[in-house]
Amino acid sequence: MGLVLDQIAVDGSITKAPGGGEVAGRSPVARGKQGLKRSGMTDGYGIPLGRVLAGANRHDSPLLAPALDRLADLGPLPDDITVHLDAGYDSDKTRALLDERGLQGRIAHKGEKAPIQASQGWHGERTHAWQNAFLRLARCYEHRVIVIDAFFDLGDTIITVRGLIRQAWTTHRWAERPNRRP
Repeated sequence: MGLVLDQIAVDGSITKAPGGGEVAGRSPVARGKQGLKRSGMTDGYGIPLGRVLAGANRHDSPLLAPALDRLADLGPLPDDITVHLDAGYDSDKTRALLDERGLQGRIAHKGEKAPIQASQGWHGERTHAWQNAFLRLARCYEHRVIVIDAFFDLGDTIITVRGLIRQAWTTHRWAERPNRRP
């Protein structure tokens, strides 16, 4: 049991930030109200690896490089890493960035239907949904980045522990193990 670092998904999500704050910006999807964009990175199982926070008016692609910089904190990495990205990252600049870092990219193409080209990128979407289940993360009332990061770290810790329990339940056997979950 461990991280699946040869398959990584990076995806962005917008959160409402009605109180504003250090990293809040005008949201393009909420009639210009304050919002927060998080560009999250997950492993092949959907375990959160890191995030970059910015104003909601930022595009996803400039946040890719700072998000990939979080890989350096993980220690030794596999030789072949595939980064799964949605159509918001479909540009030559993104492909050049991935090539420069020695990463392979599976990028959805603009204009094609999502179910046809969906690969491992859905792990990032699912992790954003899990984070939004914590209501404190779904609407950000904090002003300081350090406090926002602390709440995201707490939520990511809970998501990671739940993932480990789910993985252990299906891979490990012992004599007194109940037949089903409680």
